[in-house]
Amino acid sequence: MVSTTSPTPSLPAPAHAARLREALLAADFTADGLLDLLGAPAYAALARSETVPALRATRGDSPLETLVRLFLLQEAVEYGRVAAALPLEEALADGWVVREDDTVRATVDIRPYGGPDGEDWFIASDLGCAVGGASGIGRKDEGVVLGVGGASTTLAGITVRTPVSSALDLGTGSGIQALHAAQHATLVTATDLNPRALDFTRLTLALSGAGEAELLQGSLFEPVDGDTYDLIVSNPPFVISPGARLTYRDGGMGGDDLCRTLVQEAGERLNDGGYAQFLANWQHVEGEEWQDRLRSWVPRGCDAWIVQREVQDITQYAELWLRDSGDHREDPQRYAERYAAWLDEFEARKTRAVGFGWITLRRNPAVVAGAVEPSIVIEEWPHPVEQPLGDTVRAHFERQDYLRAHDDAALLTEHFTLAPEVMQEQVGLPGAEDPEHVVLRQNRGMRRATKVDHVGAGFAGVCDGSLSAGRILDAIGQLMGEDPVLLRDRTPQAIRLLVEEGFLLPAGEAREG
Repeated sequence: MVSTTSPTPSLPAPAHAARLREALLAADFTADGLLDLLGAPAYAALARSETVPALRATRGDSPLETLVRLFLLQEAVEYGRVAAALPLEEALADGWVVREDDTVRATVDIRPYGGPDGEDWFIASDLGCAVGGASGIGRKDEGVVLGVGGASTTLAGITVRTPVSSALDLGTGSGIQALHAAQHATLVTATDLNPRALDFTRLTLALSGAGEAELLQGSLFEPVDGDTYDLIVSNPPFVISPGARLTYRDGGMGGDDLCRTLVQEAGERLNDGGYAQFLANWQHVEGEEWQDRLRSWVPRGCDAWIVQREVQDITQYAELWLRDSGDHREDPQRYAERYAAWLDEFEARKTRAVGFGWITLRRNPAVVAGAVEPSIVIEEWPHPVEQPLGDTVRAHFERQDYLRAHDDAALLTEHFTLAPEVMQEQVGLPGAEDPEHVVLRQNRGMRRATKVDHVGAGFAGVCDGSLSAGRILDAIGQLMGEDPVLLRDRTPQAIRLLVEEGFLLPAGEAREG
């Protein structure tokens, strides 16, 4: 019988992965097929690693139900049923499954995953290691390789997707970022300290019908020596923990040093105009502003956009990762000792909380040359957003370029349009003649909201690209009985903010002064 807790079981060979893929697709073993079979509640529960609803929904004998029980629920399934769903002899020979008397068991987790353009992909990972279960992954093997989780899909969603010559997936895990990159990069390199992760990436790419990637073993940028890339992505082992028990999550450096090192070293690994995008954790240290800490990480020659999505106090953070590794199910005394070790580590480092978020760098040749100052935007945004955000990230840096090239006088000669999906809300007491304030709200992307005065609301409302900003302010001044010269003096900063946050879009070269 195949053990589901063995740290180093042999992995399948991808020799006949194309045939296996054909069988999976023929059975509709896809993200859409699972949703149709299981229904939304059971499908969502499966994403949380809760299997009981899916077990109840797969009591039939169709090929799709067979594959769900075999690869997702990891049940022993009758030999005949599996033979009807898969090229079984090839699957046995390559090691995707093993036979136990009259039943068959999977050796790996194969999970359908929908690509951004409707592609049917498959992510391979260790058994019992789907991410997000209420009681943790249930595995403590040092070299375990996890499947698709919320962090993986978050990074995939925020990544800038433009055609590039070269992309690096650093710390590839099960290969989801490499799979995405293979759709728009000529050459994909994937690295990991864990050799099993590289093997799983090879399986993921083969099962998904993607091209091969260059697979290199090693830590951080060591395997790629002096190579540079147009895109670098990494969902690194960012957990700030006392020690390095689990390769997939614990970086093995003190505090947030792994994330800091990764970000600081990325600048020299980027080609001009290239992006590096990471998920990271960072310490909130007593006596230090967290924004200043992160600002010190940004490498020379790069613009940066850093978004803090969540903050947890040290007790919440310790409990989260103790549950992740299943320590809460151990002997209570042992759990208490591990918990205390986390708190001791935080106390020694004067850490009062831990932040989680996204870091995007863009290598800017103008910054490298000293022609412009770097744009470093660090903000807290815990509110809902609409993924994918890759285009939003790219547009952020394009707007920073635009604003650096236009002083206040130049902004007044420009033409703007109101971004799509922006709505205006008026807030005030019921029955009041005028609202207390006006809010502009985005319904897409970052879903920002910003308060504007009556001039700002009126300005945004008439921006359709036909008049320059200066002409619009002159007209507003006449309507409101205000001095247009004063309006021109005080309004550019508000326009700059609306452009920076994406409420207003430049409409091309100015046509009127």
